[in-house]
Amino acid sequence: MKKNIIIFACVSLFSGIIGGLFTFALIKNEGLLNSERASTVSLNQTHDDLGFTPQYSEINPKVVNAEDDFVFASEQSKSSVVFIQTLSEYEYRTGSWLDWFFEPRASQQISSGSGVILSEDGYIITNNHVVHDADIIKVVHGKRTYDGKLMGTDPSTDLAVIKVNQQNLPAIKFGNSDDVNVGEWVLAVGNPFNLTSTVTAGIVSAKGRNINILRDKFPIESFIQTDAAINPGNSGGALVNTQGNLIGINTAILSRTGSYTGYGFAVPSNIVRKVFEDIKNYGEVQKAFIGAEFIDINSELATKMNLEDLSGVIVANVQREGAAAKGNLEKGDVIREINGRKIDSKAFLEEYMGNMYPGEEIKLLIEREGAKKEKKLTLTNREGTTGIIRREVFASEWLDATFESVPKVERDLLGIKSGVKVVDYKKTGIFAKLGIAEGFIITHINNTVVESPAEFSEILERIKGRVIISGIDKHGRNVYYPYFF
Repeated sequence: MKKNIIIFACVSLFSGIIGGLFTFALIKNEGLLNSERASTVSLNQTHDDLGFTPQYSEINPKVVNAEDDFVFASEQSKSSVVFIQTLSEYEYRTGSWLDWFFEPRASQQISSGSGVILSEDGYIITNNHVVHDADIIKVVHGKRTYDGKLMGTDPSTDLAVIKVNQQNLPAIKFGNSDDVNVGEWVLAVGNPFNLTSTVTAGIVSAKGRNINILRDKFPIESFIQTDAAINPGNSGGALVNTQGNLIGINTAILSRTGSYTGYGFAVPSNIVRKVFEDIKNYGEVQKAFIGAEFIDINSELATKMNLEDLSGVIVANVQREGAAAKGNLEKGDVIREINGRKIDSKAFLEEYMGNMYPGEEIKLLIEREGAKKEKKLTLTNREGTTGIIRREVFASEWLDATFESVPKVERDLLGIKSGVKVVDYKKTGIFAKLGIAEGFIITHINNTVVESPAEFSEILERIKGRVIISGIDKHGRNVYYPYFF
């Protein structure tokens, strides 16, 4: 029995020694492996010199530090995003017979959205639809609330610039949206559902998206698509890269429910920068017009036109006296390149043009009947000239409304010689009672052509009896409104 105990003890001691040696070897080997991982680059160089292919690859620092990147980007951008509250006043009727005896009822509508501080002296960018029709704009930054003043809008990009009377605000840094890659990590910063300072993460899902949501005569739709969660209230907020730099303004979602379903869209930062600088410096965006309309090339059109290459766009219409007409572009021409850059889609061309100014010259590579040609065009402004344009708005105190003349480029598109556009009006003023929507273009009063905003206001002030105001609505339809003054 004693002999067996001695044998068992020896075996146990031997096993312990073996186990200890094995553990020591394992620890030493693990340390060697860690050393190898830590010096992957130098080892790769050694293997390359020896003609061997390493069995491991360098770890991507961005993947390893993704969490740190998100924290850094959030810290850099969150303080530059503000909460915007708007109040709109309007009158309404109940639709009952009592409306004949009582004045319209007054009501208020409160909305909210987001905005991004672009300069230390209080300039803020947001979406046009966030502040459209707003009578009062409040900007909340941290625990402070400021009165916001609308400086200008650009419905063609759904952007607007507001200003608060404050200095030393934390302005966000601009990124270059042209350098943004599909698959790149991004953060959406905003105030969804009144939840202020909310940050969500995702990737860039696509670029150059045209989703046909802007109801403007000359829309620029070339959105950055992201799967970062964007909900109502995020509109006007920031889309930033992992450095915290602005690469887009969150504008829309694609959803059947009205809430996030994985598809968010942002205006590229390069367009945002131009809109902001133009409104700040000139009061309106200096749009460059080429004087033509384009359509994308699909397989059906390519077959009809015997096109092998589906890149580029097709000229669908050439406006008279525009840059395209002067440059001898024709309907059916295929534009392959602009200034040496290949055109992938209509959205790309619109985004490229959105960054240009009237008076700039462009070079187009076109294809006509199988032959390639180069065309040089000088871009124009909305009046068909090449100079800087400052917006002139006529305000009528009697009507409590503002109007402006319809620019030449829009008149040519609509086929009218003159017209007066309704810009804005007080919801409780005289003009509001007429029921004519903002954006409506007035062309005639009692079959008499309206030449200018001042003339329209003067006629309406002194006219008596039966009056018919006719014109064109936002959908391009000819509409008339009968009244009795």
